[in-house]
Amino acid sequence: MLFGLLLAAGMVFLSSPGGAFAAEAPDTPGGDQEKTDFYFGGIITYDDAPVAGVTMTIEGGGFKAETVTDAEGKWRLYVPEKDDYVLTVDEDTLPDGVIVDPTQLPEGIQPKQGTTASFDVTFGLTGSKIVNLFLGEGERVTTSFIDQLVERLMNGLNFGLLLALASVGVSLIFGTTGLSNFAHGEMLTFGAVIALVFGVWLQIPMWLTIPIVLVAGAALGWSLDAGLWRPLRRRGLGLVQLMIVSIGLSLAGRYVFQYFIGGGTYQLPGAGAPRDITFGPISLSWIDIVSMATSIVLLGAVAFWLLRTRVGKATRAISDNPGLAAASGINVDRVIRIVWILAATLAAIAGVLWAYFRPGVKWDMGVQVLLLIFAAVTLGGLGTAFGALIGSLIVGILVEISTLWIPPDMKYVGALAALIVILLVRPQGILGRKERLG
Repeated sequence: MLFGLLLAAGMVFLSSPGGAFAAEAPDTPGGDQEKTDFYFGGIITYDDAPVAGVTMTIEGGGFKAETVTDAEGKWRLYVPEKDDYVLTVDEDTLPDGVIVDPTQLPEGIQPKQGTTASFDVTFGLTGSKIVNLFLGEGERVTTSFIDQLVERLMNGLNFGLLLALASVGVSLIFGTTGLSNFAHGEMLTFGAVIALVFGVWLQIPMWLTIPIVLVAGAALGWSLDAGLWRPLRRRGLGLVQLMIVSIGLSLAGRYVFQYFIGGGTYQLPGAGAPRDITFGPISLSWIDIVSMATSIVLLGAVAFWLLRTRVGKATRAISDNPGLAAASGINVDRVIRIVWILAATLAAIAGVLWAYFRPGVKWDMGVQVLLLIFAAVTLGGLGTAFGALIGSLIVGILVEISTLWIPPDMKYVGALAALIVILLVRPQGILGRKERLG
C-alpha cells in the first residue's frame, strides 16, 4: 500500500498544474511559451475591435500549448516543428452569442466537422503562419454530454488496452522476480524507435515492420536477462539494488535514444488518420480499430499461455513459491528468461501503438506513460497479470473521461484518485492476490 500511495504522490508531482487556474495574457504575444523557430499567430477582432482574453490552443504530434489574446487581440503559439496542427478557440472565452465567422476564415482553413472553433492548420514555405480570425454572431455547434462521454469511453478503452500490453509485462516480471522494472518505459520507446527506423527511414511497409518490431523486442528481452539481470540475480543482489539498477538503465536508455533520433517528434506511417469510421457518436480511424484488435488478440494469447500451457503454469508456480517450484523440477531461470522475452515483446508492440495514440515517436515517450503503467499494476494487484489488465482498463477510461470535467493537462488526476481510494479500501489491489500471476 505504501508503494501505491508514493506512486500516487508522484503522479500529482509530475502532472502539470497549469490548467487548474485561469490563464492570463502574456506581456507580449508568445511571451508565456518557450520560443522556437516555428509559430502560429494572428489577431482576433469583432466589429473591427480587438478581442482580449480569448484562450487559444494548438495541438498536434504529441505537443500542446495554450495562450490568451492580449489587449490588442494578438496571440502567438510556438510549436516544436513544421507539422499539421489543430488550432482551437475556447468559445467560453468569447463574447456571448458570438462565434468565429466561417465566411471570413483565411484561405484554406475550414472548421473541423462538428465544431465552429477548431481548425486544421499547417505551415507554408516559411516557419510562421498568420491566422487572423474575425468574430460574428452565430450559433455554436456543440456536442451533447452523452455523445462526448461515449466517445471518451471508447478512447479510454483504446488507451487502456495498449496500456495493458505494457502493464501485463511489468506484472509478469514483478511476479516472477520481485523486480519493479523502472526501465519498462524505455522498452516501449525501443519498439517505437525500431518502427521508426524500419517503417519511416528505411521505408519498409508497416505490415513487414511490425514483425521486425516483435523480433527486436524479443531480442531485447533475451539480452537484458542474459546480459544483466541473470548475472545480478546470481550475485545475490537484493530487490532494492536491482530496482536502482533499473532506474539507471532507464536513464541511460532514454539518452541513448535522444542521441540517435534527436529531440524531435516523428510520425509513423498512417499516424493522424482521419476518424471517418462512425458508430453513432463514436468516430474511429482505421488505426484505432487495428490498435484495439491487436491488443485484444495479444492479451487473449497471453491469457491462454498463462492458463493452458506448461510454461505458463510454471510461471504462475514460480510466482507463488520460487523455492518450491525449483524443488519440483521447474527450471526457474529458463522460465524467467521466457518472461523477460514475452514482457519485452509486449512492450515493443505497445510502444508502436502508443506512438500512434499520442501520436508521435519521441525519445522520452516511454517515461511519459510509465507512472500510468505502475498505477495500473498497483490498482489491479501487484504480481497479477489479470489484475494489471483490469487496472489498465480502469486507468485508461478514467484518464479519458476525466477531461469532461477537468483540463486535459490534469487528466491523470482521475486515475490518481481511483488509485488512492482503492488502495485505502483494498490495499492489495482489486483482485487481492498479492503474488499469484493468474
